Amino acid sequence: MPTTQPADDGIEYERYGDGQPLVLLHGGMAPREYWQPVLPHLDDYAAVVPQRVGFGTRPDAIDETGPDEVLDREVEDVRALVDTVGTESDSDRDPVLFGHSFGALTAIETARAATAADGETGVEAVVAYEPAVLPEGFREHADLADRMQARLDDGDREGAMKLYVGQVLHPDGVDDLDAWLAEWPVWPDCVALVEEVVRMNYAVERYDLPDRFDIEVPALVLTGTEGPDFLRDSARAAHSALPHSRLVEFDGVSHGGPSEAPERVTDEVSAFLG
Repeated sequence: MPTTQPADDGIEYERYGDGQPLVLLHGGMAPREYWQPVLPHLDDYAAVVPQRVGFGTRPDAIDETGPDEVLDREVEDVRALVDTVGTESDSDRDPVLFGHSFGALTAIETARAATAADGETGVEAVVAYEPAVLPEGFREHADLADRMQARLDDGDREGAMKLYVGQVLHPDGVDDLDAWLAEWPVWPDCVALVEEVVRMNYAVERYDLPDRFDIEVPALVLTGTEGPDFLRDSARAAHSALPHSRLVEFDGVSHGGPSEAPERVTDEVSAFLG
């Protein structure tokens, strides 16, 4: 059974098992339950699963945190969480950050921010599955956030979220999206998160990937052959920008990655961490 408790800054998180802390950062539309298929494969770690701000436990109004501040807010929260779980851990190894999509971008930027502030990250490594970064040519024409906001302004919350699902999960189209959504476990509950997803997408569209990250810890960048082309490109771009990075591509796996093929993904993570 997990233990549930707040970190020093009030972020609620669940902790599963004992060992080196592995902080699992979920992506844009998924709540922390996204990691449920992964947890049974992490017996050698103390899996720490936080709830991102704006996704349930700590509402965050749009007028309080704008798109240009979203990533900084999340990085600050994760740094505080790392301090908390690192202090509480019985392991002699620092925590590892494992993020999916926007959570992967947050993991990378957390390591960079900690290095810039302290010279040390406080984490042992970063694992990033298809970080939410738009390649330069794609970013110049990105308009998903604007299109979602237009649907929202018209009162069509489900329509706004369907735009996101279509571009990120079904980039090549799907015969019957409504039928697919009817079988998708997080639908329609995820529609309640639509404002946060729009804000996050504005943040992603404005993010500029550096040529080189000032991060000394090793990184494992993961991608799959069946996801959107732009996210596979972004994974390779992030890999190139990280000084000590390994890139692994999973054949037949989409952007869902960790929850879609948990055993394959966690085997790579365990081999990487040693």
